[in-house]
Amino acid sequence: MSPAKINELFDTLRAACARQFGFNPRQLTAGMRYVGPEGHGRDVVHVFRDAGTHSQITLKNTFASLRATAGEKPHWSEAEQARYRQTDAEIEAAVEARRVELDFIRHSALYQDHREQLLSHYKAWPGYRAGGPNPREAARTLIVALADARDPRLAAFAEQLHTQDPDELAHLLLAPCHLELEESRLAANLAAG
Repeated sequence: MSPAKINELFDTLRAACARQFGFNPRQLTAGMRYVGPEGHGRDVVHVFRDAGTHSQITLKNTFASLRATAGEKPHWSEAEQARYRQTDAEIEAAVEARRVELDFIRHSALYQDHREQLLSHYKAWPGYRAGGPNPREAARTLIVALADARDPRLAAFAEQLHTQDPDELAHLLLAPCHLELEESRLAANLAAG
């Protein structure tokens, strides 16, 4: 299907979802991906899927439907629908809160003290060390070891981010690594080109 036709379908999807469910068109643009058509003849629907949750919306003419399940997994929880109903101001506030959170993590003593160790688990990092665990496993192992040692940096980090969950803390601790990897890639591209 041509990009122009997909854009036309997205325009129809945004209008239908705003009318039927109160969804913010900006959220649909950011979160949904076009999957393709399903069915035959008059029964053709166009399927869109959320990039993160894989919840689906079908579009038939100008009518949208939320698929409540995909396989065995239920979709379109109240929280997910509320996320799609966020206003532009709420979206901007969430983006700003995420930026502040990332800034805190990146400059925290915990991240600064373990930065090289964490980055060394990424293949795209110049200091990559092969043969170790993947980044998430390495970060989780580090969090558990620091928790067992009652590390004050971890305690301050967990308190600031309002979680004690090792998996969530590992995920948060790795967030600046992705930024640094992107910065490293851009710097290498500028140097090469």
